[in-house]
Amino acid sequence: MAKIGKKPNRRVAVGPPRKLTAGGDSWQLQTAKSKFSEVFQRARTQGPQRVTRQGKESVVIISGERYDELVGTSHQPESLVEFFRQSPLVGLELDFERDRSPGRDIEL
Repeated sequence: MAKIGKKPNRRVAVGPPRKLTAGGDSWQLQTAKSKFSEVFQRARTQGPQRVTRQGKESVVIISGERYDELVGTSHQPESLVEFFRQSPLVGLELDFERDRSPGRDIEL
């Protein structure tokens, strides 16, 4: 009986992830898929991880905590009343008096 050999690896060799200026790593899509657990862990511990497809399109994987900071869901007030109570303008005296002049004269 003939031995069935392992198929040769025909994938393009990918080097280690390239460092981003924002402190995260960059991954090609295939590598990110095969090492998703590592990408996930690095997003939690080292910062955003960029995933590119064919060197062009990209997405960024970030931790849930960082996402909440960016979209502000963790700081959302419970109601509109709470929103105004937390405003930095609370206690500021504002002049809401309207100018009652009829406007300007124009020639027709």
